[in-house]
Amino acid sequence: MSMSATATAEPLALKTPSGDSSERGSTGSVRATVEAVIADIRERGDAAVREYSAKFDDYAPESFLLSPAEIEEILARVPQQVIDDIRFVQQQVRAMAERQLESLADFEIETLPGVLLGQKNVPIQAVGAYIPGGKYPLLASAHMTIVTAKVAGVPRVAACTPLIKGEVPDATIAAMHLAGADEIYLLGGIQAVAAMAVGTETIAPVDMLAGPGNAFVAEAKRQLFGEVGIDLFAGPTEVLVVADEHADPFVVAVDLLSQAEHGPDSPAVLITTSEVLGREVLAHIDALLPGMPTRDYAEPAWRDWGGVYVVDTLDAAYALADDHASEHVQILTAEPREALEKMKHYGALFLGEGTCVSYGDKVIGTNHVLPTRGAARYTGGLWVGKYLRTVTYQEVVNTETSAFLGELCGRAARVERFEGHARSGDVRAAKYRGGSLEWSDVSYEGAR
Repeated sequence: MSMSATATAEPLALKTPSGDSSERGSTGSVRATVEAVIADIRERGDAAVREYSAKFDDYAPESFLLSPAEIEEILARVPQQVIDDIRFVQQQVRAMAERQLESLADFEIETLPGVLLGQKNVPIQAVGAYIPGGKYPLLASAHMTIVTAKVAGVPRVAACTPLIKGEVPDATIAAMHLAGADEIYLLGGIQAVAAMAVGTETIAPVDMLAGPGNAFVAEAKRQLFGEVGIDLFAGPTEVLVVADEHADPFVVAVDLLSQAEHGPDSPAVLITTSEVLGREVLAHIDALLPGMPTRDYAEPAWRDWGGVYVVDTLDAAYALADDHASEHVQILTAEPREALEKMKHYGALFLGEGTCVSYGDKVIGTNHVLPTRGAARYTGGLWVGKYLRTVTYQEVVNTETSAFLGELCGRAARVERFEGHARSGDVRAAKYRGGSLEWSDVSYEGAR
């Protein structure tokens, strides 16, 4: 790991990851499998989708699209408290997205007499939202991908989620419906992502894919990027805690394990200025892990990807955390808001003991689809702006200014040897000022 200028001293490592970092990316077999499935669906459409769904999920209905009647039947099975909680959480997500949308203003300015330059934020017209299933029903991903798209003004959101152990994920379907999905498909994996991107006989293609997923889903999005847009490249969940001597070591241990349960390749890292705290955290984790219901994921994640580092100062802690560029960074220090000024590379910051990463994952309202594997160095997470295209327009309504720009364009284009570009400028200069063209018999002499 590289160390920035601020973090000059080597940290004391109480625990280091033992896993092979190359195993957290797409392996050759994953890439080949995904490529073959996408090519097959592109060629055979619905028939291929049905075959892969039968193979991977043991589910091959005539139609993967849930009808309004089926959705109502599913909603009726969901306890009212779950429905109420979904509505509340989606309102928090909606409020944040609406405020983000308000910050994106259209504008028009006049830069020269009669030269009007403008910017508009135009919603993407069709989005495919992937809501993971697998071991856990991740209904919160419906809030993040679908609600945010609808706030942005996306007119069509097609959403896919798989069966979980052969059963319909009722709460997830409820979340997708209440979030505003226009189409809901019981379909998962590569076949879902590919069907939405390339289109089939029954699934119209989308313009953008959004949402997290396993290694196969992530690789499918990577291979389809360019043909469609994607929200971001996202890998296994990551958490990094920065703690000083004031932090509660039990809380730190619980919070690290809360994210390790996402999957066996989810890094959980502590950077602290207190060796005493670091060792207490390790002891608490050793005591907590055996009794965790999600130990099958949390234990290998902690064993292979967990880390505890002791540094001399908080500045060194922030610098080392920036080197990690982690998806989630939790600040458990006496002055947590200091991290807002000191840190630059993170997917999302969680400031103070009252704020845990799990709040961001499930209930607080900020988006939990965030960059991983160091991508926080160059991108933020999913937000309302990801569903908008910022486009520009221009209009020149003053003929004298157009003539001036035409002469300028002629000179500038010829420096670059773009004669065709130059002539587009020449003709306007000649027409609006009245003149001849050196490269044509057409003349605008006396035309003014």
